[in-house]
Amino acid sequence: MQTQATVLIVPGLRDHVEEHWQTLLQARLDKACSVPPLTVNKLDCAARVDNIQRAIDAIEGDIILVAHSAGCLMVAHWAARHQRPIKGALLAAPPDLNADWPASYPSPATLGEHGWAPLPGAPLPFPSILAASSNDYLASIEASTRLAAAWGSELVNLGAVGHLNPASGFGRWVGAEALIRQLDS
Repeated sequence: MQTQATVLIVPGLRDHVEEHWQTLLQARLDKACSVPPLTVNKLDCAARVDNIQRAIDAIEGDIILVAHSAGCLMVAHWAARHQRPIKGALLAAPPDLNADWPASYPSPATLGEHGWAPLPGAPLPFPSILAASSNDYLASIEASTRLAAAWGSELVNLGAVGHLNPASGFGRWVGAEALIRQLDS
């Protein structure tokens, strides 16, 4: 798939997963790169935001951010701290820091201790689409709706797709390409 802008993939806390839709999407895009994984301070929000900034600094021209899960929260923190024109952002399945998460994930309280809370609640300074699931175990559709409203994002209800990850049955997510085209137009 060709895009005018460079697509910067912003993975969640598990970074790069081979079967994940973001990894598969990056392989299909002509102009795409990914925020590299951290080797230390993996839960530190400021370190994650700095890592995004380094990746953005390496890109010339227009950028579309494509974030998943905690990557969406990283984008919100990045936007609150940095200024660089962004053409748009696709924010897929952002977690709710006020929810109870499964034991296999760091708790929202643990993330709060590492600078994730409070989550920026101002409108993002660029167009964004928040793609949410009606049965995500990390965020209710109501929480996603509130977040989309706070960030000024267009909400797209994907239906019952879990957390939109390999554990929920997603490798390739074909719908991502249409949403990226919408942001790239």
